[in-house]
Amino acid sequence: LHSPYRFINQGVTMADNRFMNTSAAEATQVDLGLRSYMLGVYNHMTTALLLTGFFAYGTKMLATTTGPDGQMYLTQFGSLLFNTPLQWVVMLAPLGMVFWLSARMVAMSAGKARNMFYVYAGLMGLSLASILMVYTGASVARAFFITAGAFAGLSLYGYSTKRSLSAMGSFMVIGLIGLILASLVNIFLASTQLDLVISVVGVLIFAGLTAWDTQRIKLMYMAGDSQAETTKKSIFGALMLYLDFINMFLFILRLFGNRE
Repeated sequence: LHSPYRFINQGVTMADNRFMNTSAAEATQVDLGLRSYMLGVYNHMTTALLLTGFFAYGTKMLATTTGPDGQMYLTQFGSLLFNTPLQWVVMLAPLGMVFWLSARMVAMSAGKARNMFYVYAGLMGLSLASILMVYTGASVARAFFITAGAFAGLSLYGYSTKRSLSAMGSFMVIGLIGLILASLVNIFLASTQLDLVISVVGVLIFAGLTAWDTQRIKLMYMAGDSQAETTKKSIFGALMLYLDFINMFLFILRLFGNRE
């Protein structure tokens, strides 16, 4: 608490609100509100990641089966998802929805924004099910924990640093555009060396974006906002960090993953 009366004796911290002046009390309320807001951001993001993992794993279980030779084969459901034009819907639906959600979230109620974010996370899980078919379970788990550790450190830095990260963020956005263009070019070149460079640069870009986005999300908080407005901001912030996490995870998996 931002109190002028602190007693730190034998590891005990005490503060008495009765002796706070007005500015100190207001600062305390802002600090508590900011912490609650950021906790909401991380809670929504974590829930979305759990939904993505659940739908990805569930889709993989329904779409594949193990034959007598121990090899993985597609079930009838799997063939429908990945061997018909429906595969393009599965692949592109999350992309279309994230653009729609980003544009429409301001006009939605807080409850609808939350629900649509979770629907998007489920669609992303459906789209990422093929990742679980390509890479070993150990590789996926290893990439996830590496990403989680890196994300936690980078997000903590973005939250706590006093230095503005806007210049770095702008540079990362430019780098992201270049990364997308390079990825499109490599679809036709199929260069292993270029793919390696893209993966390394992708990890670095989304690492930087994680710190910058966390700082931006923190600065979005306004003590005077209504509860509904604060909730919508926390959901939008969760969407930003969710995308950073997912993309960093995918690039790390491409770098260190072992294929089935």
